[in-house]
Amino acid sequence: MNAYSAVTAPPWVVLKFGGTSVSTRARWDQIGARIKERRNEGKRVLVVVSALSGVTNALTAIADCVDPDARQLQAEGLRERHLRFAAELELDGPAVLNDLLDRLAALAGDSRAIDDDAGRLLWQAELLGMGELLSSRLGSAYLSRTGEPLRWCDARDWLRARSFPHQSAWAKRLSVNCSIDSDAEWRQRFAEQGDCLITQGFIARDAEGQACILGRGGSDTSAAYFGALLNADRVEIWTDVPGMFSANPRAVPQARLLARLDFAEAQEIATTGAKVLHPRCIGPCRDAGVPLWIRDTENPQLTGTVIDDSAVTLPGVKAISSRKGIVLVSMESIGMWQQVGFLADVFAIFKQHGLSIDLIGSAETNVTVSLDPSDNLVNSNVLDALCRDLEPICRVKVIAPTAAITLVGRGMRSLLHRLSSVLASFGRERVHLISQSSNDLNLTFVVDEALEAGLLPHLHELLVHSGAMPIGEERVFGPSWRQLKQPTPAPAKPWWRARAQRLLDQHAGETPRYVYHLPTVRQRAEELRAIEAIDRRFYAIKANPHPRILAELERLGYGFECVSLGELQHVQQALPELAADRLLFTPSFAPVAEYQAALQLGAFVTIDNIELLQRWPEVFRAQRLLLRIDPGFGQGHHEKVRTGGREAKFGLTMEDLPGLLDAAQALGIQIIGLHAHIGSGITEAAHWREVYARLASIADSIGSVEFVDVGGGLGVAYEPGADPFDLEGYAAALAELKQNWPHYQLWVEPGRYLVAESGALLATVTQVVSKAGVRRVGIDAGMHTLLRPALYGAWHWVQNLSRLDEAVDGEVDVVGPICETGDVLARRRRLPAATVPGDCLLIAHAGAYGAVMASRYNLRELPIEDVLDD
Repeated sequence: MNAYSAVTAPPWVVLKFGGTSVSTRARWDQIGARIKERRNEGKRVLVVVSALSGVTNALTAIADCVDPDARQLQAEGLRERHLRFAAELELDGPAVLNDLLDRLAALAGDSRAIDDDAGRLLWQAELLGMGELLSSRLGSAYLSRTGEPLRWCDARDWLRARSFPHQSAWAKRLSVNCSIDSDAEWRQRFAEQGDCLITQGFIARDAEGQACILGRGGSDTSAAYFGALLNADRVEIWTDVPGMFSANPRAVPQARLLARLDFAEAQEIATTGAKVLHPRCIGPCRDAGVPLWIRDTENPQLTGTVIDDSAVTLPGVKAISSRKGIVLVSMESIGMWQQVGFLADVFAIFKQHGLSIDLIGSAETNVTVSLDPSDNLVNSNVLDALCRDLEPICRVKVIAPTAAITLVGRGMRSLLHRLSSVLASFGRERVHLISQSSNDLNLTFVVDEALEAGLLPHLHELLVHSGAMPIGEERVFGPSWRQLKQPTPAPAKPWWRARAQRLLDQHAGETPRYVYHLPTVRQRAEELRAIEAIDRRFYAIKANPHPRILAELERLGYGFECVSLGELQHVQQALPELAADRLLFTPSFAPVAEYQAALQLGAFVTIDNIELLQRWPEVFRAQRLLLRIDPGFGQGHHEKVRTGGREAKFGLTMEDLPGLLDAAQALGIQIIGLHAHIGSGITEAAHWREVYARLASIADSIGSVEFVDVGGGLGVAYEPGADPFDLEGYAAALAELKQNWPHYQLWVEPGRYLVAESGALLATVTQVVSKAGVRRVGIDAGMHTLLRPALYGAWHWVQNLSRLDEAVDGEVDVVGPICETGDVLARRRRLPAATVPGDCLLIAHAGAYGAVMASRYNLRELPIEDVLDD
């Protein structure tokens, strides 16, 4: 009899462990540790386990085998594996397992394997459920021997399958749902088994007491059913990752851990592709109000993902997920327009073939639906039969393989203005179907399957930079996968924090005011100087042309990349002794007089179109020039900073290259360098490897090229918790390139990377106003002072420097004084509640494309610029 009365009994906690978590002795020791921890917390514990890793697949192979001798051989292999594992656990394997292993052998030879459908399905259910029975028996014996008061419990005695109208025979046996109806009497009977139990996932019985299984993800779902039936304190899903992420972390290392989600968002993320949690397990916990907690078996100290009703309902994209193997069925018929019952007839045919429809897109003469790769679709050749049955009423086209890429989060419709860069990326691809959910929780694009791997990292980056994925919200987003797997030292405090009082003293003067920290510029410049593969470094002065910054970089050996005659003249004024060969001129659609002036100065000059040579041949005759190539694609954190590809105005296409080379040869022009810069804010080292390889192959064919310039674009970690730029990976990629093409000098032209972190914008709070539930903090800096947020949707840290150590409370929008709706520098930022007019706000990482892009719009004054050198 249970030691606890119904009144005083402590709550249950359900712990589920998957196949990889039960397949080694060390993992069972970890399970024992988790049991002990929960019991020390005063909980009753139910452990739900899967089969050993790979066993269910092996049982499926037996079920699919038509040769009885081969089935027996495969069953013998499973016997040997489990007995070996029992020996590893120092258990008497035959004593613990023989009855189950004998049953497995009997099932392998069972005549129902070739029986009619009903008999075969029942046989399959009995066979496929053997893995969990074996693993739970082993675990019970092992942990009991180590001192845990763990008792074995048969899940089939407690989980009852539900029957639904029109349910197929296959679903009734091999993919069942279970009831979560229980009462005090049921819970009391269950508790009489003990307060520390181990049971099986995946298996249940129907109303007649016959075996059935829960289908894919069955162990997760079993744990959820038990949690709901027991009204558990929580259900913990222990797996091999720390939780749900904002994208598949193995494909997108920058993906963020989702620390807390509500049930609806978690359901969407799981349904649309996240593998860590099966979608079917969320419903029982949601309906019973039982929290779900995803934990990492190998790293129990990590908090994981909590899914419950108390999660903050924050608008924004929480995750981008994908499913491959999607099949689209396109049905077209002129006669369907305004035809009553057309969809009913079509869907009846899908039902007849046991096919579940996921996404639907419709037009006046076309309906296109998607089919997930379900067991029924994969294991039976139903598509040909489906098409034959549909052909009498419509023209049918099957599109496969495709992938569904889904953005998940609350308020998707309200985010459309922030998704312009994402939509533009899809606009450059072949999209077969777009679907927006009626519950406003997801937006799905179906594309060719081959595009999925390349799109995911790119789209995730765009979502972060656009602000559509609010990773600064620490109540939802945790660290990145890369940070969890390869912890980096805590980032150094920003330079301005130690100089807060000094900055406040400067704030007492006139604002808005930019302040640049030269030691930060120096540090970044020295980091790039240390990369041996780089032969020459040119600073892109458009990022920040302040004379003190130019002088510091000149001292460190940098040249200067200019895009206008004005920039060239500015560098000459700031650095009158600078040699001409440290100037690189890379204009875009500039007046020809600027090219002529740059050539007369002796600067390196870049051209990117044949028009220049055709219209002004005498300007360029017999010159030594660089050629800017468009490799055919662009990258970067926003569409407006991507400078390659069809939509960008920069660079010469590969198709136009032969014509330009012919014109250059006719004029005696020598092409001494090739240049490409396809975007900014790029974080992956593979980008420069691809760009250089393309340029080097072109250089080989030209014959006169001396150097290859791969541009800049090195990413800066603007967003909170963002991974710093992988300088080691960048250096390694460049070293590899230099080794492969040692005969070319390697040039780079960084801008933002050198100066962004060095700059802080100081502004004075003018007003604090609440309107329709939105609190706005107005400052005297606006889009005329810092254009990046309005132009690119850029994210910048905002701190109340006057109240740096005060707790933040609530969210505000930080706005400027310009008469434009877009004059918003930051949205949903957390500032101290006591923020009042006169306070000093600091906007960080403002050293690049800040003051240089400022204007006197609304006839407001330009910002002041100061420099600190200590």
